[in-house]
Amino acid sequence: MAKMNVDFEVCKGCALCTTVCPKKIVVISHERLNPKGYYTAECIDDDACIACAMCAMMCPDCAITITPDGGDK
Repeated sequence: MAKMNVDFEVCKGCALCTTVCPKKIVVISHERLNPKGYYTAECIDDDACIACAMCAMMCPDCAITITPDGGDK
């Protein structure tokens, strides 16, 4: 199972990743702020992720990585 990993400390919540996800499962979470004061991106359905890496390619801060097998990055 593929897994999108967001570096909580690096993400600035620009939402560019949310615009390119073909499954529309990447959203900006409004539950907590990171230490820099940003709401960050998250995948709302890991099972639906197809590991296309469009979100990671779009991220200007390289805060997103994709692990095709769901393991740690």
